[in-house]
Amino acid sequence: MIYKSIDLFAGIGGIRLGFDNAFGNEIDTVFVCEWDEFAQKTYRVNFKDGFGIAGDITKVDEKDIPEFDICLAGFPCQAFSQAGTGGAGRLGFDDEFKGQNRGNLFLEVVRICKYHKPKVIFCENVKGLVQHDKGRTFRVIRESFKNLGYQVFWKVLNSKDFGVPQNRERIYVVAFRDDLNVGEFVFPKGAGEKVCIKDILEEAPVPSKYYLSETYMETLRQHRARHEAKGHGFGYEIRDLDGIAGTIVCGGMGRERNLIIDHREHSKVPTTHIKGAINDEDIRKMTPREWARLQGFPDRFVLELSDTHLYKQFGNSVSVPVIEAIAREIKEILVNAR
Repeated sequence: MIYKSIDLFAGIGGIRLGFDNAFGNEIDTVFVCEWDEFAQKTYRVNFKDGFGIAGDITKVDEKDIPEFDICLAGFPCQAFSQAGTGGAGRLGFDDEFKGQNRGNLFLEVVRICKYHKPKVIFCENVKGLVQHDKGRTFRVIRESFKNLGYQVFWKVLNSKDFGVPQNRERIYVVAFRDDLNVGEFVFPKGAGEKVCIKDILEEAPVPSKYYLSETYMETLRQHRARHEAKGHGFGYEIRDLDGIAGTIVCGGMGRERNLIIDHREHSKVPTTHIKGAINDEDIRKMTPREWARLQGFPDRFVLELSDTHLYKQFGNSVSVPVIEAIAREIKEILVNAR
């Protein structure tokens, strides 16, 4: 049997990739929607679909979406994240960005699934969604799916338990249509494989543009000192190569919170315009490819855009191995329900 799926708020396709890995040739994506034009470009070069990518989901008539069995929906998490965008943070259902109410975009999932009644709805979001507005936000989301006729299961999982060196806690929601009679859904516990940052580094020499200038390092030191004086924990952080990365995020101090010291051979000649010389401590930020590996994307995943866009895309994306592990459990349920 071939299961048909749709990919809503698709980003660069991380959720889809996890399901493709788990289902193999037994899944077929029939509709994709993504708001960001640069994410669309990365998506298109990696998934050769014979149809276009829809932009604004609120403008899509549910009747125009092909029938499907599985709804994948990584609806925007910034509304429920402490980081947020532009410093807003955790505005939830009231969050608005560039004229689009991101907090209510999950209602688009409800609208589409109410019409099509797929077998499964799968969602991923930030851990903060669970406690947002004293739990009321997440309760509304669960009740919305229950009212459509779905059994709802959820769990917070950490990417570090699934073979990637990143401390990334996210909530995963799986809803099965009531008539499938799913008594219980057990989320995977992880592979138990421990991977370190040194395991995902690119081959040396890494281009000198990723090594910070001494002038910029001094700026970071001063920034951290100011926050420490105020009792804050903000500032750059150098990660142990034998350890794991902190959560990668798309903005703010995303890269500076995951700096590393790489003493391997590299050029000390700047290839980009920087103030001052490259630092003598061999401190650098991780490359976009290394961020892709932190999220479990395979090296065959094509990275064509500029670093600025790629850092944002992987910071906003998902850890593919976690998605794949959950998808394998979902597939087993569906096979047994035939």
